[in-house]
Amino acid sequence: MAVKVYERILQLFEAEGINTLFGIPDPNFVHMFHAAEERGWTVVAPHHEENAGFMAEAVSRMTGRPGLAIGTLGPGLANLSGAIMCAKVENSPVIFLGGQRARITEQRVRRGRIQFVSQAPLLAPSVKYSASIEYADQTDEIVRHALRVSQTGTPGPAYIEYPSHVILEELDVPAPLPPDAYRLVNQGASAQSIEKAVELVRKARQPILLVGHAVHTSRAGESVEALAKLMNCPVIQTSGGTSFIRGLEDRTFPYGFSPSAVDAVVKSDLVIAIGTELGEPVHYGRGRHWLDNEANRKWISVELDPTAIGVNRRIDVPLVGDLRAIVPQLVDALKDSPRQPSAELAGWIADDAARIADLAESAPGGTPLHTARFVVEATKAFPEDGIMVRDGGATVIFQWTYSQAKPHDVVWNQNFGHIGTGLPYAVGASVADGRKRPVMLLTSDSSFMFAIAELETAARLDLPLVCVVGVDHQWGLEVGVYKRTFGQGSLETGVHWSKDVRFDKIAEGFGCRGEYVDRAEDLGPAIERAFASGKVTVIHVPIDPKVNSEEMPSYDEFRTWYAEGTQ
Repeated sequence: MAVKVYERILQLFEAEGINTLFGIPDPNFVHMFHAAEERGWTVVAPHHEENAGFMAEAVSRMTGRPGLAIGTLGPGLANLSGAIMCAKVENSPVIFLGGQRARITEQRVRRGRIQFVSQAPLLAPSVKYSASIEYADQTDEIVRHALRVSQTGTPGPAYIEYPSHVILEELDVPAPLPPDAYRLVNQGASAQSIEKAVELVRKARQPILLVGHAVHTSRAGESVEALAKLMNCPVIQTSGGTSFIRGLEDRTFPYGFSPSAVDAVVKSDLVIAIGTELGEPVHYGRGRHWLDNEANRKWISVELDPTAIGVNRRIDVPLVGDLRAIVPQLVDALKDSPRQPSAELAGWIADDAARIADLAESAPGGTPLHTARFVVEATKAFPEDGIMVRDGGATVIFQWTYSQAKPHDVVWNQNFGHIGTGLPYAVGASVADGRKRPVMLLTSDSSFMFAIAELETAARLDLPLVCVVGVDHQWGLEVGVYKRTFGQGSLETGVHWSKDVRFDKIAEGFGCRGEYVDRAEDLGPAIERAFASGKVTVIHVPIDPKVNSEEMPSYDEFRTWYAEGTQ
């Protein structure tokens, strides 16, 4: 069949189940935007290309498939670069497309070329694969290889460039191949490896599952639930894997922040690590809480990247492949011999429930709101079927400790620590969900202002989104650093701004609803009204600046993540 290159690119992504595109239209690729909409794609134009990249990353997290973002030549790609780096560090398979001038421009020995920079070499260090479609008949191989590489081993981004003289050329090509015809899919572990793992499970007295970020981004919750129930064991969340798997809410404890999690880790004699790199936030699986009983503890690691095995700690049984294939293999092997629960499991569950209830009671009151009370009241009002998006510095640390919700989908930026991702993540997550489930963005003012223009995008798309913004008019974490470094009353340069900013009023200017809430008892009802309204809503909540900068809970635990003492 005869198709234009831009149409063929769309066909190749459709073969992978990808039909959502984020970017700002440009003369180089208006044809692609036009064709995508005609083919029934969801095409979202944000107000900044970096936010297009974050939205695409959120789609990949919510679907288990690569996201897709596009940027115009030069400044568009420069704007995307922050999102590209973020996708690399967050292990997100996002394909970034970039326009470019005709290649003759690059080969001219001239100065003063307009809107031109050699993009591929600049972006290559930040992606797993970087290529340019120099000839029309390279389209299939390059797009397929980008999709292959982005999903092989540790997932990550790829960059594809198309010079303007190529994208409008015509190809005579057959129908696109399905994924399993050109790349490895659903790679399982060998029978011998599964047998060794099952043997360790059957011998273990105190097994635990250590569940990481990839369990949620690969949408593998159902099979992990089945495994946890067969093993009758606790589930320990890494700080990146903070979504709660349906059916396992009560027995899921956050590593390092729950005494039940610490006790289960200390007493464990078998760990099945699923979808985690065993990095700094879990002390590589060998330091801090893991030190006790290390000599008697066995490790099974379910890992897509074979080069990750044994890097941060010794692994007794590596199960290399796609966890969406391997976890069902374990379930099948264990289904006829479920374990009895350990004597401690019921106690751990009761203790953790009591911990959460006590935090709700003990969170201080007052006006402006203590950040702990801000988090308690906001998360108590979180809809049971909602999507939680986190953003910010100090406010996220408070969320780890004080959250009363157990969301099945949490989207936030842990590894890279890129604040300001919350609003575009919320837009992308809701688009991926089909705009059905309620979405709550729980954030702070410093982070919210990074991408505040995307309120218009959310309103334009009529998303079921409520943004709850804790406002202290400062960079909270940095104020705390000034005080610890120079003492109370010292100069705090560059970390404060005008107290006249009102986010509820800004929201109204973007066509959204706005509410101002300064009492704890009013926050829950305001959130309920916001979701009931059906309009994108921003709730401005003043929070105590001293608390937010100086009284972060579990901060000493957080500091232990920085193994080389950078904090």
